[in-house]
Amino acid sequence: MRMDQNKPAPIRNRITELLNIPYPIVQAPMGYIARSALASAVSNAGALGIIETSSGDLVAVRKEIAMMKDLTPHPFGVNIAQLFVRDESIADFVVEQGVRMVTTSAGDPTKYTKQLKAAGLKVFHVVPTLAAALKAQDAGVDGLVVEGGEGGGFKNPKDVATMVLLPLVCEHVEIPVIAAGGITDGKSMAAAFALGAEGVQMGTRMVSAKESPVHENWKQAIINAKETDTVFLNRFSRPALRALRTEKTTLLEHEDHVGLENFANMTDLYFGGDMESSIALTGQVAGRITSVKPVAQIINETMVGFWDAIGRFPTP
Repeated sequence: MRMDQNKPAPIRNRITELLNIPYPIVQAPMGYIARSALASAVSNAGALGIIETSSGDLVAVRKEIAMMKDLTPHPFGVNIAQLFVRDESIADFVVEQGVRMVTTSAGDPTKYTKQLKAAGLKVFHVVPTLAAALKAQDAGVDGLVVEGGEGGGFKNPKDVATMVLLPLVCEHVEIPVIAAGGITDGKSMAAAFALGAEGVQMGTRMVSAKESPVHENWKQAIINAKETDTVFLNRFSRPALRALRTEKTTLLEHEDHVGLENFANMTDLYFGGDMESSIALTGQVAGRITSVKPVAQIINETMVGFWDAIGRFPTP
């Protein structure tokens, strides 16, 4: 892929070769958020946009994928979040859309990998532990998304920080790794590469992007958040969650179990801006995000910052 001379230099490694992109940056597949407006902006910026299916509305997802093909000529992927699968033919659905890459998450990597790879798709599985990483590698996935506990969204109750989990997994697997959790700029991307990753995934940074469809109240809450302004819910049950601290989530933090019924009014939060109506899944890295920026600027600044950061590493 040819890049404009004014663009940062691309990276050539296993991730960029597998995904056919110049920049090994992936947008997280957040439910209801990771749709064509956001994902196409990511792909057009030289990274990889991903369309979600966790909303369960495959009619809408099909339309979003069709719109992606009109909005970008560049590669993009689809996510299968197994916890939210309502239609057991989801793998057939994804294959039918003609995409070439899929991430699977929140479930068993053996469930869909064989079928998806037989159809010619590249498969990456999201893992929160070393055991899960080894199981996914044995299942034949092409790569891993290694997600630290500081990231937003659905988590392992026994969370492990990216600084510990990422190098641990990279020491024990042979397939390429995308780091997730705490990634928001070139410095954090360079740190992930120093720990063994060959790509990074951004979630909270993309929720706050200009092209993100969420209400400005959520974006401003991210911008105003301190590094301590997230809560970890369901520490001793499932699904564990990391979310933005609000009056609602501060109360829920002390509950033994926070059920999915708390997401019943999620669209009132996501698109209506009522921050107390549901749970705003957000990572600790919100404490480092200070402004809403267009996706292209985020990707460009991340790559410039990455090259600057690794250029400042001492040499023998």
